[in-house]
Amino acid sequence: MVKVAMVQMDIEFGNPAKNFSRVGEALEQAKDLGAEVVVFPEMWNTGYDLENLPSIADRDGRRTKTLVGQLAKQLSLNVVAGSVATLKDGRFYNTTYTFDQTGKVIAEYDKAHRFGPMQEDQYVAAGNQPANYEIANLKSASLICYDLRFPEWWRTAGTKGVNVYFLPAEWPTSRIEQWEALLKARAIENQAFVIGVNRVGDDPNNHFNGHSMAVAPSGEVLANADEQAGITIVEIDQTAVQEAKQLFDIQNDRRPELYR
Repeated sequence: MVKVAMVQMDIEFGNPAKNFSRVGEALEQAKDLGAEVVVFPEMWNTGYDLENLPSIADRDGRRTKTLVGQLAKQLSLNVVAGSVATLKDGRFYNTTYTFDQTGKVIAEYDKAHRFGPMQEDQYVAAGNQPANYEIANLKSASLICYDLRFPEWWRTAGTKGVNVYFLPAEWPTSRIEQWEALLKARAIENQAFVIGVNRVGDDPNNHFNGHSMAVAPSGEVLANADEQAGITIVEIDQTAVQEAKQLFDIQNDRRPELYR
């Protein structure tokens, strides 16, 4: 069993200093709750303050790597650090960094599908590589928010063998029922756990009401956070993946030559 902490936090719009402070506090709280893996929401350093990215984006992820890396090592925690706005090679990205218990970055993922209604496609470059890694003995993959609507991308990651998908998000209240339905669908069709961590609070254009969820390969909801900021602990038992695949293994029965 692996204890995973879903950190459902409010994000201060365009205020990295405040948000980094909140993340540091949350990591210490998660440790006290017995977590082994800690997961944060999307764009927690800046929110969707895209117009001001030139002055507030994390250059090469240095601030994130320093703060989260140091705390991961100090607290002996594995951290799927949500995602942060980064500036890399002259372009802005929506980036997830994953840290092991030594504070080392073991995976980096740039969001592949940009969300036009929040103008992400106008400001942020798209990634084009999946991120597969092992953390706390969990074969894992990272995706971000709008990626949830693209099952083909999940299958691409899943071909390498995934037991747990981590999905940080800023998913608005107006579409929260779709969020819950899609998280269940991705878990069932990929025969894997899905950990979706959403934010709460407001930005100038949207309201967010959390409902961070952990879903088992069967589609059973193991945890569904409420609408307040806080930390939800869920236990992951990997034998559920093995049990699901003993009945039938969807990956083995795929016919990708037909999927065009």
